Amino acid sequence: MTAMLERYETLVATGELRSDTEQAAAAERLDRLQRALYKAQSSTGLLGKLLGKKPAPPRGVYMWGGVGRGKSMLMDLFVQTLDIPGKRRIHFHAFMLEVHALLRDERKKETGDPIPPVAATIARNVRCLAFDEMVVNNSADAMIMSRLFTHLIVNEGVTVVTTSNRAPSQLYKDGLNREHFLPFIALIEQELDVLTLNGPTDYRMQRLGGMATWHVPLGEAATQAAREAFYRLTDYPPEDSEHVPSADLDVGGGRTLHVPKSLKGVGVFSFKRLCGEARGAADYLAIARAYHTVILVGIPRMGPDRRNEAARFVTLIDALYENKVKLIAAADAEPEDLYQSGTGRFEFERTVSRLNEMQSADYLALGHGEG
Repeated sequence: MTAMLERYETLVATGELRSDTEQAAAAERLDRLQRALYKAQSSTGLLGKLLGKKPAPPRGVYMWGGVGRGKSMLMDLFVQTLDIPGKRRIHFHAFMLEVHALLRDERKKETGDPIPPVAATIARNVRCLAFDEMVVNNSADAMIMSRLFTHLIVNEGVTVVTTSNRAPSQLYKDGLNREHFLPFIALIEQELDVLTLNGPTDYRMQRLGGMATWHVPLGEAATQAAREAFYRLTDYPPEDSEHVPSADLDVGGGRTLHVPKSLKGVGVFSFKRLCGEARGAADYLAIARAYHTVILVGIPRMGPDRRNEAARFVTLIDALYENKVKLIAAADAEPEDLYQSGTGRFEFERTVSRLNEMQSADYLALGHGEG
């Protein structure tokens, strides 16, 4: 199989990728990790079986940086060119849902600490665990991650490779009981090489090719534009539209929100689901933290009969704006004409201003979560 670095350099040479110093350095580091994994695989033999313990894993990698800097692309190349049977790639959110399900099963057995057996189950036949978009936005995940990953890496010998939009020190920033999460940050810095991909070019947004982010009026053209934006931003083949991954987002309080399309930090939602149902700031904040880009379809004109929907829409846009989430919308009117009369019309003026700013080049150039 073609090595990671060779594949990357070929893509640059053929013009499919632009030359980028930070990307090249990350590709070289991932190539070295592949060779270390091959060496570890070949050296695992009778001695390891006799001792009943897996050898120390090759040192993993944590790649972080703003949206569109090539993290997911490099992860794709790494996994595609890694020629070992014990590799697994999974979105981090899906992984944590799996972890919590395993923990519930173990607790039912009432046999003691559930973390070690869960780690052993995850590590079974896995030598390299690759995550895309590591993000921590709830205390349930934060409370278990340090112990879980210590068992995976130190006890089970799993090499971890992950991407994130945030530096390790910024994970779960201002989160509830964050002191319990700090050992996980220390574990990352001790066991993984932290690589920054934060160059000036947002390659993902370039894929939109100047496409507008606000599409009016509602109808097939606006829906098609929003759909095309999703495929451009995620590299997902349009011909496989029936199999686009979905997700169940933890919004706190034991509740989840179904996201019909969720891939590479891009989430697709309907106005009816987000603003037509009883939702609050916590729901919208969970969305804003989990997704760097939100595609919102079916935004109607609103009047006095839809003052509740308008109020929720204001709260949603506030959460997206404060977290510098990119918004691609299919609406029945321009922002100025969405809500022309009714309770809260004055407050809606701020939302109009924010919606217009969110279409600007300066806003689109900001990284997810930048203050």
